[in-house]
Amino acid sequence: MPLSAGTNLGPYEVTAAIGAGGMGEVYRARDSRLNREVAIKVLPASFSSDAERLHRFEQEALAAAALNHQCSCRL
Repeated sequence: MPLSAGTNLGPYEVTAAIGAGGMGEVYRARDSRLNREVAIKVLPASFSSDAERLHRFEQEALAAAALNHQCSCRL
């Protein structure tokens, strides 16, 4: 289910869709706690009961969080 601009997910307010793929949909959002733009990935509901897919998502999140390079893209 696509999210529309203005949708709130906790402290994040969705501002635009960025893209979609095999693992879910990605949105640009505003983090109200830290006053910065972030990217949010939303997984399909069917993934919540699939341990392997949840593990892959967690690994992807850890890899993205570890990036710290002048040429890496940050929203």
